Amino acid sequence: MRAISPRGHWWVLAGVLTVFLAALFVATSVLRAAEGPGADRSEEPDGLVPHSVTSGGPVIDARSVPPISLDVRPRTVALTFDDGPDPTWTPEILRLLAAERVPATFFVTGRHVAEHPELVRVQRAAGHEVGLHTFTHADLADAPVWRTRLELAVSRAVLAGATGTSTTLLRPPYSSLPDAVDDRDWRAALRSGALGYLTVLSSHDGLDWKVRTVGDIVRGAAPQEGRGAVVLLHDGGGDRSRTVGALAQLIDTLKARGYRFTTLTQAVGLPPQTTPAPWLERWYGTALIGLIRAAVAVPPAAAWVLYAVALLTAARLLLLAAASAAHRRRTADQPLPSQAPRPRVSAVVPAHNEEATIASCVRALLDGGCPDIDIVVIDDGSTDGTAEAVRSVVDSRVRVVTQPNQGKPAALNAGITNAAHDIILMVDADTVIAPGAAARLAAAFADSSVGAVAGNTKVANRKGLLALWQHLEYVMSFGLERRLFDLIGASPTVPGAIGAFRRSALASCGGISADTLAEDTDIAMALCRAGWRVVYRGDAHALTHVPTTVRGLWHQRHRWAYGTLQSLWKHRRAVKETGVAGRLGRRTLPYLVLFQLALPLAAPLMDTVALYGLTTGATSAPAIVLGRFLPRPTRPRRPRPPPGR
Repeated sequence: MRAISPRGHWWVLAGVLTVFLAALFVATSVLRAAEGPGADRSEEPDGLVPHSVTSGGPVIDARSVPPISLDVRPRTVALTFDDGPDPTWTPEILRLLAAERVPATFFVTGRHVAEHPELVRVQRAAGHEVGLHTFTHADLADAPVWRTRLELAVSRAVLAGATGTSTTLLRPPYSSLPDAVDDRDWRAALRSGALGYLTVLSSHDGLDWKVRTVGDIVRGAAPQEGRGAVVLLHDGGGDRSRTVGALAQLIDTLKARGYRFTTLTQAVGLPPQTTPAPWLERWYGTALIGLIRAAVAVPPAAAWVLYAVALLTAARLLLLAAASAAHRRRTADQPLPSQAPRPRVSAVVPAHNEEATIASCVRALLDGGCPDIDIVVIDDGSTDGTAEAVRSVVDSRVRVVTQPNQGKPAALNAGITNAAHDIILMVDADTVIAPGAAARLAAAFADSSVGAVAGNTKVANRKGLLALWQHLEYVMSFGLERRLFDLIGASPTVPGAIGAFRRSALASCGGISADTLAEDTDIAMALCRAGWRVVYRGDAHALTHVPTTVRGLWHQRHRWAYGTLQSLWKHRRAVKETGVAGRLGRRTLPYLVLFQLALPLAAPLMDTVALYGLTTGATSAPAIVLGRFLPRPTRPRRPRPPPGR
């Protein structure tokens, strides 16, 4: 068996969609990190926690054996801020600290560092100390060992990428005072110590994350009786306007009491815990920041794309509905074939291996409402009994022209050459036109400005879900769009299944061109650019066969899409022309670009978002939509009893 490998564009598409899906998942982990307090944890005994820790200072050094607890020097205050950097409140706090000449320690969340690395650089440049607060604000007391390692490693990396420095200071999220440390907190502190980190708690909590007044925050944060303090406040995670107001009062109050402000390490008598990061860690952190910022930008960009798709879809539906109503009123007075003069018609049917359907197609043309119709079947190198099937329809109006296989455009041109009349009806060999359809198409040529007429195609083989979907598409999309283009006066396509042309119009364009994969679109646009009107007769019906396999449908739609793109490019200069060509260039072509190219190109993006929603449970909408379109199981029918029982 021959090995089949995907083409290059499939690999590109798969790669782009994989990266996009991965970005959505990364953004989920970054943007949906826990923000609320971890107060729902069940009670845990504290039998493992040494008394020296619960009654000791706010800094736990578990890097040594045994762990030690460090306290703050008297009349010394270390202001600490968690959950930043925040683009709104961190600059406010930095300005206030600079005005008061007060240093502080910021425990930054890694995901916010990745989003706003410039703010951390400003903190370091201003002489403030920076520590870690995990990457996603995870509760380390309940996190497994691998999660703890990952949170701290990624946080340290993005800090190195942002500032070029590394730190061993760590404040666990949801931590509090030393006397609130339980066994889980203690085990988390030991794990952090084994990884080389100092665990920083607090001695005074302003509780500014709650809805409190400025006065309450100041009273909770201010130490008493000259004791030293590590004050816990926040510069991110919500509205911190009260924190900013309380900070100014707190600094003024403590300065009046003779307190001095310093960084955390100086407050407990430790050497600086910030060191230059190795170059590999800096490079890795810089790359990680770039990847995270790109991933975080994907969901908003995807949301805007989806909003644009929804807006375009709604606009298209409204436009098509309005055009359909207007077209119905306009065609109410359209003359019936019996009332209009009947030009003589020649039917051209290109056929390649169409033995099964060609006879039905020819018989339908004979009953199409034009008694003197001339039918030319071009047997384009068929290897089956196509020509014999045509000759089985014994009628002097039917002729067969055989030629080597040269493709559909060449077959159509051969048919035009052999046609006897000026109005040429082109029909696919697997199409059956309705009675009177040929006469209705011919009646439209009573207007001398009309160069071509598009018929109304329907799906003949409607068995199966794929065929039913195409039937809906033919009725709701193709039919309505052709009504819109008819109002514009510049239809971009005359369907190969059923369409009629004026011979002189075809001659003015040089006949059917093989420049594109969509010759029916190319010739319609060429006629418009030559000044001919291409109109639509919704009452000229034809039943055509559609692909019933995914492979067949893909080949058909690939040819249509690529051929339409080729035709758009070939006739792009119509946007600068006047008359019918100008209407084609400035009305029809933009519609095709938006709704037949841009919207289909957005389909893989929407499928990926639907897959993401189903996988993460972010929304139930994809499941509902997919459920509505999936085939429903049918109950087996019971056999009917024979008559008389």
